[in-house]
Amino acid sequence: MNQKLGLALALAALLAGGVFFGWQGVIFALTGVVFWLLMQFSRLMRVMRMAKDAPIGHIDSAVMLNAKLKVGMRLLEVLPLARSLGRKTASEPETFVWTDPGEVSVEVVLEQGRVTHWTLQRPETGQD
Repeated sequence: MNQKLGLALALAALLAGGVFFGWQGVIFALTGVVFWLLMQFSRLMRVMRMAKDAPIGHIDSAVMLNAKLKVGMRLLEVLPLARSLGRKTASEPETFVWTDPGEVSVEVVLEQGRVTHWTLQRPETGQD
C-alpha cells in the first residue's frame, strides 16, 4: 500500500472514531491501526526468517526468478521468490544480484523501493 494512502486511512479512522464515538472510538481506531502495523511487521519477519537460511546472493534457479519478476514489485515481494537476500552491488540505483549453481545470475535494479528492470546474465561458454 502507498504510504500516503495508509497514513490518510489511519487518520480518517481516528477522526471518524472521535467524531462518531468520542474517545472510545479513537481508542478503537488506534487499536485497528496498531493491529495493521503488527501484521506488516509479522510479514517482514516471516520473509527474513525464510531468507536467513540461504547464503546471500545464491538462488536455486536464476531463470525461474527472472520469469517471475514484474516491474513495480517491492523488494519484500522479490525476497520470497528468491528465498535469499540478494548481494548488493550498487547503492544508486539500488542493485541486487542473485546467482545460481550454473553461474547464471539475475541483476535486479530498484528505484524508490520498486523493481524498475532486471537482467538475466548467462556465463560465457567459451565455444567458438
